[in-house]
Amino acid sequence: MDHLAELKEFARLHARGQGISERQVAAVLPRITNDEPGHPASWARVWTAEAQRQAVAGRPLEACRRYALARFPYHGDDDRRRAQANCVRTFDDWRRRRGVERLVLDHPAGGTVAAWASGLDPRRRRPLLLIMGGIVSVKEQWAPLLPKLARLGWAAVATEMPGVGENTLRYRADSWRLLPFLMDELADRARVADTSVLGLSFSGHLALRAAAEDRRIRSVHTVGAPVAGFFTDPVWWPRVPGITADTLGRLTGTRDVHELRSLLADFALGPELLRAVDIPVGYVVSSRDEIIPPTERQLLGCLLPRVRFKEFDDVHGSPAHLGAMRKWLIGSLLRARLTNRVRGGADSAPHRPYVTTAE
Repeated sequence: MDHLAELKEFARLHARGQGISERQVAAVLPRITNDEPGHPASWARVWTAEAQRQAVAGRPLEACRRYALARFPYHGDDDRRRAQANCVRTFDDWRRRRGVERLVLDHPAGGTVAAWASGLDPRRRRPLLLIMGGIVSVKEQWAPLLPKLARLGWAAVATEMPGVGENTLRYRADSWRLLPFLMDELADRARVADTSVLGLSFSGHLALRAAAEDRRIRSVHTVGAPVAGFFTDPVWWPRVPGITADTLGRLTGTRDVHELRSLLADFALGPELLRAVDIPVGYVVSSRDEIIPPTERQLLGCLLPRVRFKEFDDVHGSPAHLGAMRKWLIGSLLRARLTNRVRGGADSAPHRPYVTTAE
């Protein structure tokens, strides 16, 4: 599959995940004939025009979603950089009367981390819920859920992986340390000793790694997170979509696929680390996942003492089952919160994982 065809295929999936209908996407994609920066029929220019149309009509969240597609998969040229900035700006317009605040944090490594948040309160500190997308999804994709999560009792914060969106850090094997950094920064406004992480795809990998080290993380909930085989399996790697490999190269700053593969080998989570993740873990499996190998589920099922799986007959991220997936993830979060209250976080007895499948 060539680059433009891959872009269009991924756009269908990510648009659906943001609530843009197939009919709306189908009306746009035929007008895109190339991915050349500055060309009027290019990927970024056509999606930007769609976003501007929504903004003029007074629909800032719809504009934001289309700017997110215009900057997809990463903001590597001028058109995409402008789309990225406008994605943030239009979400900022939408969130002001909805109880969502903006955070900008300076990281000690010299970068900046931005986030949207609801429910932070120094007088009534709630359990913290950190939400992070994968290597191609910006925080604005998940931030509309924040007010609902705050009503469910969380201090909810949506942010981005290193190198994605407004996060200016480099993606490295120790990027999991971003989560303890966020907990430290939010400690005066949230109950960070009771933190849950909703980490989609590659950020789920960061969450599992951080949970092995930081006991403030009380549960992890993820969709299609890489664990070990994705990073090390030479047989699986040729099947990984070009956009995924290109984006990882961009986020890690590697020069070519050989350097990227060498670097990614350090990301794999070994058995000792995974056995240390003795907390509730909810993991959505997509049976036709084109990015994450099936061996990841097998590994987690063997090594994680408190894991639950949900399987959908779908591709990576289960975009065709968005409603059911979100319902299961929220249920997983609530179940873990109740379980941790009952157990007090002290019960480490392993049990057999079980799996449910979509109807």
